Amino acid sequence: MHSWSTLTAAFALLANGVAAQNMLRFACSQLVVDRVDPLVNPGVRYTPHLHQIVGGNSFNLTMEPVEYDLVKRSTCTSCSFPQDLSNYWTAVMFFKHKNGSYHRVPQVGNGGPQGQLINKGGLDIYYIPSGKTTAFRPGFRMLAGNAANTEDSKVSKANICHRCWTSTNEGNFIGGAPCTGSDTVGIPQEPRCKMIRQTIIFPHCWDGKNLDTPDHKSHVAYGQGSGATGGGACPSSHPVKLPQLMYELMWNVTNFSDKNMWPTSGPAFVYSMNLGGSAAHGDYVFGWEGDTLQRAMDKGCNLNRACPAAGLTYQPPEVYNACNIKQQAPEPVDGCKFSSPPPSQTSERDEC
Repeated sequence: MHSWSTLTAAFALLANGVAAQNMLRFACSQLVVDRVDPLVNPGVRYTPHLHQIVGGNSFNLTMEPVEYDLVKRSTCTSCSFPQDLSNYWTAVMFFKHKNGSYHRVPQVGNGGPQGQLINKGGLDIYYIPSGKTTAFRPGFRMLAGNAANTEDSKVSKANICHRCWTSTNEGNFIGGAPCTGSDTVGIPQEPRCKMIRQTIIFPHCWDGKNLDTPDHKSHVAYGQGSGATGGGACPSSHPVKLPQLMYELMWNVTNFSDKNMWPTSGPAFVYSMNLGGSAAHGDYVFGWEGDTLQRAMDKGCNLNRACPAAGLTYQPPEVYNACNIKQQAPEPVDGCKFSSPPPSQTSERDEC
């Protein structure tokens, strides 16, 4: 198992073209911001909360496992690698103004020692191998986190966390490994934060049989080890080691640093469920072309670079930024004043 110190060393050596740990780390811009969820609420328009979605443009209200072939149906992807037609989505962060209005928090790419990843909204995706790694299969899907959770103590900080980023320069790497040190499950509620980094680490062990389960969780499990290391040994119930999937989001809260804007009670930053960091969650539907992901893991493909040995090509930001779809649940998503929160429920709007 690779330790985070190894990964940190890899980042530090990138400038010299040397990496001690190979992993895919690439940008995905927003495909759409929409109140749909084909994993948890298939076929439902105007689901209980708002999501930002990235990846292949075949994303739809209903996506039956295996039957709905993302690769064949997609004509573009909002991610760096055109071979990745998967879909990835998370809840949206809002700033709650003291006047009762909600404002969607903008996002930026997270550069760090790798160099800038250019995202138009969206998030950065990691696939981190460790030892013998078996890629996801067509039809595979899973969920990390719980959108209804309200207690930080019920969430492992090693898997879901937030970090207060006191610099507006996303190219400055702040702190150590994701979900360590001063990172918190809760969303930092401090005016000194210029950006808030959100990390979601998915289970890396699979039962080897089920592509999905009714709760979208039971077929996978967290193995030994913690954090963004690729994962350690898997339990006998889930013996197949998968690539460790990690989402990384940078919420730019710079425009909300004036404490006079903040509510007199309760949190200023919430997710679209009107809940805090304990309710953070991520959804995943696999959609890589053929065996491209398996070859990328086997061949040690690295970061967001083309990898001919695995058939991976790279498309520039102006190409993946242009891959968008229309909302399937049309509504304003940047902020409104609502007769009752949260900002993405079916309550009537007073002002939009």
